[in-house]
Amino acid sequence: MISKIEAIVYSFRAKFPDCFADLKPWAKNDTTKQFTDPNSIDIGFHFPNANFDCRCRSILMQVRIHRDFEQQDYKAVGIQLSGYEAYREQWQFSTIGHWEFSGISNPTSEAQELLKQVCCQIIQLFDNSQSAYRQ
Repeated sequence: MISKIEAIVYSFRAKFPDCFADLKPWAKNDTTKQFTDPNSIDIGFHFPNANFDCRCRSILMQVRIHRDFEQQDYKAVGIQLSGYEAYREQWQFSTIGHWEFSGISNPTSEAQELLKQVCCQIIQLFDNSQSAYRQ
């Protein structure tokens, strides 16, 4: 699992090299406790300044996972991304459903494509037989 987390960070930073990863993105309080999911890998990606293309300063990634006890492996069920600027959510994206962005200030089409590519790489990391990316 550690190597998969490293691969997730590497995939994201390959597309957005100026960001840094936060492997413990949740503040320890009652408000954020409701978002903590034991069946997900949560990583925050922070830009040193607001990223114009992503329309945010931070991106929270939640990789929802399912443990396959028969094969002793983990599968990625889906990925959710949220872009934040000054504690306010700007946009959301989910690989569950139609792979569409929604929010008050969505990333540029180029950044959307890069984020979708990262999600596809992550899903393939957990299951090489699955072709996840949909246009």
